[in-house]
Amino acid sequence: MELVRAAKRGDLDAFDQLVQRNSGPILRIALHISRRREDAEEIAQETFLKAFKHLSSFQVRARFSTWLTRIAVNMAFVKVRGFRPERTVSISDDARDDELGSHPVDWRPNPEQLYSRLELRNILRKVLESLPLGYSTVFWLRIEGFSITETAEILGISEPAVKTRLLRARLQLRDGLSRYFGQEKTRPDMTLGADMSSLNGEETGTA
Repeated sequence: MELVRAAKRGDLDAFDQLVQRNSGPILRIALHISRRREDAEEIAQETFLKAFKHLSSFQVRARFSTWLTRIAVNMAFVKVRGFRPERTVSISDDARDDELGSHPVDWRPNPEQLYSRLELRNILRKVLESLPLGYSTVFWLRIEGFSITETAEILGISEPAVKTRLLRARLQLRDGLSRYFGQEKTRPDMTLGADMSSLNGEETGTA
């Protein structure tokens, strides 16, 4: 937090270090929402400019990256034709988890853990981009390491809504991955049958 305090006092070098530390995650979330590199770069630039202008309003007790990401997400949603996350869902985000039913495929690593596997990353990215943006954005923020509470703060929704969207994102991701692996038995860089057999079992990950 020393860098943030220094930046709030007008230290430009400190703010530049904050930009360097956060530019990667901000660009990634902007790219995920906008799906266009040039738009993402513009969103990232505008995010840091807005953060600099409003730095005095930032409460140091909060996490700077959470505050910064909220700015980026809001700007990205505006960029994609006034999109709002709640428009991507057709049923209540506050539905109970047990109303969603069971799922036929149950792999040990949850989708966040699968994402860290380099050989599956491109596949999962494609499936992730096919999800409603309200679901995929929640999932992406969790990949970036934000907690349920921080994700709710960034998106301006309740924690139960975050948990419900995350669960639905996981289920839809598994549907998409199941269809992919049902069609593709092997790939040039790996044998899917052997690799996926190690993923069977009860899910151990948590939201």
